[in-house]
Amino acid sequence: MSGKNSTSVELLGSVQVRRHDLLIPIRSSKVRTLLAMLALHAGSPVSAETLIDELWGQNPPVKSRNALQATVARLRRQLQGAKPWAGDENSELVRTASMGYLLDLPSDTVDAHRFSTLASEGGRYASSDPGRAIPLLQSALALWRGPALFGADAGMRCAAAVARLWEIRLCTQEDLFAAQLAVGDYREPLSELRQLTPCHPERERLAELLMIALYLSGQQAQALSEFHRARTWLLTELGLQPGPALHRLQQAILQQQTTVPNLLWSRAV
Repeated sequence: MSGKNSTSVELLGSVQVRRHDLLIPIRSSKVRTLLAMLALHAGSPVSAETLIDELWGQNPPVKSRNALQATVARLRRQLQGAKPWAGDENSELVRTASMGYLLDLPSDTVDAHRFSTLASEGGRYASSDPGRAIPLLQSALALWRGPALFGADAGMRCAAAVARLWEIRLCTQEDLFAAQLAVGDYREPLSELRQLTPCHPERERLAELLMIALYLSGQQAQALSEFHRARTWLLTELGLQPGPALHRLQQAILQQQTTVPNLLWSRAV
């Protein structure tokens, strides 16, 4: 790969640019925020008003357009100044377009977009072809290096993007665990579910998957204890009873069913 398409933007961790597998440092949080906003909409223009609002919120500088232009210029200089690529196509990556600015890269050069695509594709196969889904879901999760958009200022839109990406990540982990359980692999998901489920007691799907993993590993009593833990938390914290899927799973375990195929896919998409 050559030219600007050899450049990628990484948002699933520290906000950074990679070119020919080497990093271009982005030194300012404001510049990182600008890059993140443009990368989240790669290939499409983002209006100057939207960028100003994201960068400065309710306290924009008096000459906000000039300040934005200066921040864009800093981003362009940092992309241009990374040797040995000075003078190549980096100068064309951030373009002025439609009363705003555009990151002139395909969306698949941004890890957040690749993650969403892989997660969606793997999720489609998770119930019908779990063996095919597993490598797709694992590839999606492997793109994460840390908290999304780390190092960018937490404006309203960036914060919403972080929340959306984190929700997709949790759903992807759930799909992966379910696919692994469907092909008879319960040891690895059991270990990870034991760590993840207490961090998200509100997610009944995680509780279901942990119950299934425990049950398949011969730990019926612990699986039923997990049901009661989830039920107690939901009642105490939210005033809610567990959903039908969790109740059906409890009954399947009490009846010592040898398979629980339909319960793996009871979550609404």
